[in-house]
Amino acid sequence: MPPIEVAHLRKLYGSTVAVDDVSFEVLEGEIFGLIGPNGAGKTTTMECVEGIRQADSGRTRVLGLDPARDVGALQQRIGVQLQQAQLQKRIRVWEAVDLWSSLYARTVDGRALLAQLGLTEKRNASFMSLSGGQKQRLFIALALINDPEVVFLDELTTGLDPQARRAIWDLVNGIRSRGKTVFLTTHLMEEAERLCDRVAIIEHGRLVEMGRPADLVRQHCPERGVVFSCDREGLAGELEHIAGAGSVRVDGRTYTVQGMGDDFVTAVIRFIAAHELTVRDFRTVFPTLEDVFLKLTGHVIRD
Repeated sequence: MPPIEVAHLRKLYGSTVAVDDVSFEVLEGEIFGLIGPNGAGKTTTMECVEGIRQADSGRTRVLGLDPARDVGALQQRIGVQLQQAQLQKRIRVWEAVDLWSSLYARTVDGRALLAQLGLTEKRNASFMSLSGGQKQRLFIALALINDPEVVFLDELTTGLDPQARRAIWDLVNGIRSRGKTVFLTTHLMEEAERLCDRVAIIEHGRLVEMGRPADLVRQHCPERGVVFSCDREGLAGELEHIAGAGSVRVDGRTYTVQGMGDDFVTAVIRFIAAHELTVRDFRTVFPTLEDVFLKLTGHVIRD
């Protein structure tokens, strides 16, 4: 049985349909990402799965439990980091960990957990004195204090600088390596590509696609590009005959060749070698989940 099963989930706020007929499964031991722009229904979906909100229709099971009916039992077995979370300004880090520990029948060693998350030196610091990245690490600690089987992370790195974001990514991979199942939401496509084994793209409350990031890119955006600059002009016509080439754009002595196929980039390299070109710049351009989202929805993701 998958740790999370969601079938035909629907949630309304008055006449507004926030989540519309959403179905997916999260497999044991994977990092599963629900991705999409802000306002797409990610947080509402996650909160229904966690038991924080009650869906209007559909069937949800987490660890075999109904989040609405068995919320008390479920909370003992899951860890949750909310998108919007705060603690008392003057509460100490160790006090927050002790408080959360008191809420569960089974807990891990709080000191060891803070050490694993790099917070030992901040153990006596107040919550308001922590940086954004340190606060997020503390919230991860609170989500893990009961040694959960499934961990929910909602927009974990929003607002963090790139260095702090990458540190959090390492921590999330560490959670999975400890045998946990992770269900996260994000509107950052790079984050989803770096972390997730599988993703589900949600837009206007409906799932539009689901699968492994690399498979989705390969399926929906098979094109890739090669950009190089050289000392030779007039190569456009010959470049168009490269196996897999689709189009060639020329800007002075810079050539951009678009094409498809696993051997396309190799074919361009062979062309350069065969013509003994002196290349001053060479780079490949591969599509990303952002490109998949654009192709499926018709617009770039919104912040």
